[in-house]
Amino acid sequence: MAVRQTMGWIFGGLLAAQGLAVPAQADEAAMAAAGRAVFQKCEACHALDPSKNAFGPSLHGVIGREAASLPRFQYSEALSNSGLVWTEENLRKWIADNDGLVPGTRMRHVSITDPAEQDYLIAFLRTLTP
Repeated sequence: MAVRQTMGWIFGGLLAAQGLAVPAQADEAAMAAAGRAVFQKCEACHALDPSKNAFGPSLHGVIGREAASLPRFQYSEALSNSGLVWTEENLRKWIADNDGLVPGTRMRHVSITDPAEQDYLIAFLRTLTP
């Protein structure tokens, strides 16, 4: 299936490069597939299974969720008191500089500052709905 998604992404990119219309659904699927690849940077700490937390909380259903709201995970006091909701805008800020958004958070990661990689990752996270 990954090969099929990758081929769809390549084919969609070729169509777009030729100035041909690419259906929005195919474009979103291609972005989500690319985001799955970017998510590998997050996978060491975050689970996709909604019933499991890893070193970090599960990211299943993260978009629209209140920060520090999953049971069975001990969040930092800073994140617990942040009042954040994980909107796409807040996720972008977090992905780029989590300590800048919530000083005192315990999460450490390699910042993803490339807007395209952020787009891909958020497209993938959008597919993880409860």
